[in-house]
Amino acid sequence: QVQLVESGGGLVQPGGSLRVSCAASGSIFSMYAVGWSRQAPGKQRELVAVITSGGRSTYADSVKGRFTISRDNAKNTVYLQMNSLKPEDTAVYYCFAARGDEGDYWGQGTQVTVSS
Repeated sequence: QVQLVESGGGLVQPGGSLRVSCAASGSIFSMYAVGWSRQAPGKQRELVAVITSGGRSTYADSVKGRFTISRDNAKNTVYLQMNSLKPEDTAVYYCFAARGDEGDYWGQGTQVTVSS
């Protein structure tokens, strides 16, 4: 099994940047696809970005060109670099890990607020 803990959320001005991190433990991190989803109040959770065990990344249209997902297998950590932040990016950000037919694992989330 995998345990995931997010960190790095906070308050940022529109147009600013923030990097959130997700530290994994309990299994072989490099074997998993990992990613980020987010959920704002009153809205459904949406997939933001995912990076496979082979390093291929995919992004939601709403964040393309602004967000970058990366992973450091030596540190068992996945990152989401968020640039040019907009108020619409305000949400709780959750990281997840998935591998084949194994059930998905989720962190407890970190709050990102974009406001003047």
